[in-house]
Amino acid sequence: MALAAGPEKQSGKLVVRNVGLMLSGRLDEPILDADTVVAEGGRITAVGRGKDCDAEGARVTIDARGCALAPGLIDNHVHTVFGDWTPRQNQLGWIEGCMHGGVTTMISAGEVHLPGRPRDPVGAKALAIVARKAFENFRPLGMRIIAGAVIPERGLTEADFAEMARAGVVLMGEIGLGTVTGAEEAREMVGWARAHGMTTVTHVGGPSVPGSSYIGADVVLAADSDVASHINGGPTSLDLAQIRRICEETTRAVEIIHNGNPRTGLYAMRTMRELGKEAQLTVGTDAPAGSGVQPLGMLRMVSLLSSLGEVPAERAWAWASGNVAAVRRLEAGTIATGMSADLVLMDRPQGSDGRDVLDALGKGDLAGIGMVLTEGVVRIGRSRNTPPAERIPEIVS
Repeated sequence: MALAAGPEKQSGKLVVRNVGLMLSGRLDEPILDADTVVAEGGRITAVGRGKDCDAEGARVTIDARGCALAPGLIDNHVHTVFGDWTPRQNQLGWIEGCMHGGVTTMISAGEVHLPGRPRDPVGAKALAIVARKAFENFRPLGMRIIAGAVIPERGLTEADFAEMARAGVVLMGEIGLGTVTGAEEAREMVGWARAHGMTTVTHVGGPSVPGSSYIGADVVLAADSDVASHINGGPTSLDLAQIRRICEETTRAVEIIHNGNPRTGLYAMRTMRELGKEAQLTVGTDAPAGSGVQPLGMLRMVSLLSSLGEVPAERAWAWASGNVAAVRRLEAGTIATGMSADLVLMDRPQGSDGRDVLDALGKGDLAGIGMVLTEGVVRIGRSRNTPPAERIPEIVS
């Protein structure tokens, strides 16, 4: 069967059977007592034991051959521009590379790397609208890319946010990437964006690129964005006292990224868990960036947070899938009826000391990915980027 490259949804019934281990992407029940998933029209219709699921009339059947199944990872923080290209590193194909790392959805934090990026209100608004519409029509390997995050610039008005919302914009980019940097102006702009259905983020830490700003705990908490972006720095971190203050006082999501400070990322993770705020933890890469593009960045974060943070890998996976989906109001990121059939099939990498894929991740290894689906369509087989898996799923019909 030829693999699909475009955005089409699966027509007819999809059945994935003989799953050895199923991760839900939810903290309340991170591992499911199930070995079968059924989907139709790109959505999951049944999850359970094979004897209890209607597998008759399947158009596509996948034998997982004992592999683990998990919801696709959702990168909460990328900086797309246009096409599968990043001017930051002058690299082609980085989005497809991330699909090979188990990422099925990307969320823009602002198209800040566009050469000659306009900084006036009209230009900022136009860039957000065209990026949103362009990536709705462009989905390399079927990746879902939620782009068009308007960069907060002085001079934007609530009427501008209303116009962008009518045009389909659902994101505001990082407070601190544009000219809006003060507490009062940030809070006002977050309020306008939220009133028009957009989710919002605030840069945390030192400047990331020339023209961006240092944003400390005072502004982060005053802005009250939906996400405190890269609490471990993007890439330069705040001090531990400010990180703890944000963790203690925020009622919003806290994001830990790959392209940040690993020491303070682990500190923030442990602090949020200590405070009973694990449901507010999210994960991203903040790529492309000066440190490059990491196709396995999200997978590496699950491994790092699990192994060095001594957290069960299935919980770290939920931070990187279901938690992000909840903050961003996406019908994805969890293995449950009605959710998008964005699935990753994986196994212990060959040669790992881990007993299974979760134990391997918990010991600092990466998973070996054998297949990735979005909206019920097989997009890739064995990953070109992860180490080879012990077992590989097979399309049997």
